[in-house]
Amino acid sequence: MPSEKSVYLPDKALSKNAYVSSFAEYKEMHNKSIDNPEEFWGDIASQFYWETPFKYDKFFRYNFDVRKGPIYTKWFDGATTNICYNVLDRNIRNGHGDKIAFYWEGNHPDDYSRLTYKNLLVEVCKFANVLKSKGVKKGDRVAVYMPMILEAVITLLACARIGAVHSIVFAGFSADSFSERISDCEAKVLVTADGVWRGEKFLGLKTICDQAMDKCARNGHNVECCIVVSHLCRVTTPNRIPNQNKKINMKEGRDIWWQDIVPNASSSCYPEWVQAEDPLFMLYTSGSTGKPKGVLHTTGGYMVYAATTFKYVFDYKPNDVYWCTADIGWITGHTYVVYGPLANAATSILYEGTPFYPDNDRFWVIVEKYKVNQFYTAPTAIRALMKFDSDLVKRHNLSSLKVLGSVGEPINPEAWMWYYKLVGSEKCSIVDTFWQTETGGHVLTPLPGAIPMKPGAASTPFFGVQPVLLDESGKEIEGEGEGYLVFPRPWPGIMRTLFNNHERYETTYFSKFPGYYCTGDGARRDSDGYLWVTGRVDDMLNVSGHLMSTSEVESVLTEHYGIAEAAVVAKPHPIKGECLYCFVTTTEAVVFDGKLLAELKQHVRERIGPFAQPDVIHNAPALPKTRSGKIMRRILRKVAINDRDVGDISTLAETNVVEQLFANRPATA
Repeated sequence: MPSEKSVYLPDKALSKNAYVSSFAEYKEMHNKSIDNPEEFWGDIASQFYWETPFKYDKFFRYNFDVRKGPIYTKWFDGATTNICYNVLDRNIRNGHGDKIAFYWEGNHPDDYSRLTYKNLLVEVCKFANVLKSKGVKKGDRVAVYMPMILEAVITLLACARIGAVHSIVFAGFSADSFSERISDCEAKVLVTADGVWRGEKFLGLKTICDQAMDKCARNGHNVECCIVVSHLCRVTTPNRIPNQNKKINMKEGRDIWWQDIVPNASSSCYPEWVQAEDPLFMLYTSGSTGKPKGVLHTTGGYMVYAATTFKYVFDYKPNDVYWCTADIGWITGHTYVVYGPLANAATSILYEGTPFYPDNDRFWVIVEKYKVNQFYTAPTAIRALMKFDSDLVKRHNLSSLKVLGSVGEPINPEAWMWYYKLVGSEKCSIVDTFWQTETGGHVLTPLPGAIPMKPGAASTPFFGVQPVLLDESGKEIEGEGEGYLVFPRPWPGIMRTLFNNHERYETTYFSKFPGYYCTGDGARRDSDGYLWVTGRVDDMLNVSGHLMSTSEVESVLTEHYGIAEAAVVAKPHPIKGECLYCFVTTTEAVVFDGKLLAELKQHVRERIGPFAQPDVIHNAPALPKTRSGKIMRRILRKVAINDRDVGDISTLAETNVVEQLFANRPATA
């Protein structure tokens, strides 16, 4: 395992041709972005089209200190633009109309297609006109629950073209989770597909949407229109069974097939010019209180930041082919599948399937097929692929690769080295990107041609980002040290609020350390000034890149009639990074047995999603609590990893509980 001092220099050929080719050049640009943000971001923003130009007297204003009044961030305030116009019409006017915007690669290798910028604009305008015909206006919310198909990109851009706010939910969340998000954002229209195959697993998306819309209706919110892409009839199934046999229920007056209305719509749709600070999209992320938070991003700053981070972090050049494996349902898919690449007139791959179907080398098959130059995936996927014979990688020609990206959680050094040596042949730069739904784009990352790499280090801040480490008392940690990762100033892409709940926005992100945006993550700075993200410092866990709150899972577990109390902690996992380790106290009438375990796991799957299924459920006759009744999760985390060095337990109401918990550890834990 490499040490913290292990340093890997960027490939000389890559550095020579990179946008930023040395650490000195990076420092100069970063200093300018902090000292003179108007000039730095103004030069970049002027490359986009603004219907009403931005003015420098209103260029950049903010308040991060709750003691001084409401929290706000404003970039390019007063200017008007349209992000769809900028990522499509502008590129076509610049001569990129016949360039491939997306290669679509289906779940089955026999399924693939492509779409040029010119044709993408046509399809976007058609669907934008359909949305308008259904009464969707500027500011209305459109809920999206879709697989990784071209219509998903078209839907997002159509919303942006008419000023509607899209709210995508990853098509893996349960009907309960989806309905909560639909109701919270008050979506007028829902866009989905009949179903999708992921590997050999079938997901009936429309059925899940029906359940979600029924629950919304019971709670007083009616979705007016549901538009459904007929996807199954056009794809090859894993077992070659015709998909047409799967019956799809369509409710008259509400549900409409995409194919019945979009092809005949007008292919001309004038863009809605919106204010730079008008909302573009909202994306729900788990909250520590259990209720999802509708993170709201606005148009101008997000557009500029998504485009800039994509260009510099991936060092994307005009003829490159780029592939981000993330689902569009997550922020990575928003910024680095859709908006960032398109803003740079990039050619990207949109992949519907998994890394393991039909064989465990599918990722490398696709890289070789399309001669991918930049590849961006999650540590979870890397660790899962590491299990297989290295020949699965070596049998493919991956020489086109220049930049390898990592996203979703800190990458462990072993996975980093496997990625660097086997996939990248020790010539690719690895960009280990740290960012969040809330940040909109990368905030910590090495730049591929400029920054020497350390396995597992997020390294350096992106332009406009000024990271600070604070101790528990709020004192800044200078030099080497570990503390809370916070930021004293905004960059253009940071979120502006939580939908319909600005008070919660201020409390969640700005109350702990007034004057700073608090990420909720810890980090340490080494002797070279490199930053290493150490993970969540609050009651959150990160399972395969899915961020969840422990209280969200706990509340679902205690819905079961047999559970009196539950506490959830994260346990390290060799593939997922973290897994759910759940402690449950049963009611007197219930027996802790295999039947109960199965019911609890299924209940969590149904209420949150399959990715949230607990790995371990531990029978806890009692939980370790202080005399004031607070559960000591520090002790539970020790029990989860079978570490008996639990530290001081004198504040516990009943100290013998700890020994009981260790004695009850499941044999499979």
